[in-house]
Amino acid sequence: MQRRLLIAGAVLVVAGLLWPWLSRLPWGRLPGDIHVERDGFQFFAPITTGLVISVVVSLLLWWWRK
Repeated sequence: MQRRLLIAGAVLVVAGLLWPWLSRLPWGRLPGDIHVERDGFQFFAPITTGLVISVVVSLLLWWWRK
């Protein structure tokens, strides 16, 4: 368990350091992501982005356990 927490922490640190470049990726602006803007109201539902991230994480965990 400790090893997994250390790896997760290291991944978060690396992602934080790479954030200026990662923020340029089209995550959150994929087809299927819902973004509604009206006067005084804004709604954002990243449905497609969430599905893509879920599939990638599931594949990585499956590969890691193998």
